Amino acid sequence: MKVAIAGYGVEGQSNYRYWSALGADIKIFDENTDIANDIPNGVQSELGDGVFQNISGFDLVVRTASLNPSHIHTDGKIWSSTNEFFKQCPAPIIGVTGTKGKGTTCSLIAAILKNAGHTVHLLGNIGVPALDILPYISEDDIVVFELSSFQLWDLEKSPQTAVVLMIEADHQDVHASMEEYVQAKANIARHQDDDDVIIYHPENTFAAEISSQSPSRHKKQYMKLSGAHIVANQIIIGDVAVAEVDEVGLVGEHNLQNICAAITAAWQYDPGVTAVQRAIREFTGLPHRLEFVREKDGVKYYNDSYSSAPGATAAAIKSFTQPIILICGGFDRGLDYSQLATTVAEASNIKKVLLIGQTKQRVADEFTKISFTNFEILQTDEFIDIISSARSFATPGDVVVLSPGCASFDMFKNFQDRGEQFKQIVQEF
Repeated sequence: MKVAIAGYGVEGQSNYRYWSALGADIKIFDENTDIANDIPNGVQSELGDGVFQNISGFDLVVRTASLNPSHIHTDGKIWSSTNEFFKQCPAPIIGVTGTKGKGTTCSLIAAILKNAGHTVHLLGNIGVPALDILPYISEDDIVVFELSSFQLWDLEKSPQTAVVLMIEADHQDVHASMEEYVQAKANIARHQDDDDVIIYHPENTFAAEISSQSPSRHKKQYMKLSGAHIVANQIIIGDVAVAEVDEVGLVGEHNLQNICAAITAAWQYDPGVTAVQRAIREFTGLPHRLEFVREKDGVKYYNDSYSSAPGATAAAIKSFTQPIILICGGFDRGLDYSQLATTVAEASNIKKVLLIGQTKQRVADEFTKISFTNFEILQTDEFIDIISSARSFATPGDVVVLSPGCASFDMFKNFQDRGEQFKQIVQEF
């Protein structure tokens, strides 16, 4: 079999190892010429701008997740590591998608099931590439797979359990439209069987639309009676009270929703109340997701660098009752900030908003439209100066929250770099 590897980053290298072990005749394609030294000896390659526009003579073109299938011109079949994994995986898969909360929800599902004694493989944007794990998975295991729109673009087989979290506009610099973004995510449900399960939040229009495309007869709504939901101070599923809200180790209403989604997904494997309670007590979140950094001079600092869409920042604001100094802004992907502006203006605890990055004027314009004036546009791109400015506004009892609502690429390598720099500066106060 002749296989083209389209994209040779971490995932592309995993694709090469997998298909090479199967004896495929491989050629590597990548627009980045800097990877030339990473290509194995004796393996053909074609590097440089436009190389994906003419890939001919191959049975399979295995794309890396971030490469839009429509950008590949080939006479072969376009494939992906996610497609191959779903085709070959012997174990049931719980797939999770949504704009934000995927990693947290996946980690919670995995924690509950591990506490119940299952062997669980947590895959996606967390840890090792999926195809590297495939040889170690048995039919008695459970796979929990975080699925972005990039992985779902051309997915041909849906997971046995699909979890669809809240969806809002994101990645509009990559997807041609919001409709394309939603339809890519819909592949998590579109190819299910009628005995499969789909779990979603019915109050999110896009999640409900995706659910409607699943042939499943088992549709469960988290935050509603058919899934895990909250009554008074208790988290309930079916007729079982599994935990109290006060036991939760995570901050924010949105994380209560993620917990309910996770419990609904895990509950079909009968984990028991103890496994659930232990998971939600011990899990305090993933890095860069409303991550508590430190308290200094009575002020608490939180790193929410993973927030790359306005809705995530809105959720962060709603997670606190204390006065907030919010650091917001970043790389401009053309997203709509009007609803975020409304959330900020309606919050009673916003002490100051500091606007940074490429989007600072756009967000400021949205504030001005609704007569919100409690913000400053910072002209510096020096992160230490930005954080020092936030510190200068804070008094004991306040929280300083980095929740940009934007991608990071104007000032940083990625959201991890942004978050790590924030944490380092705060720790060095």
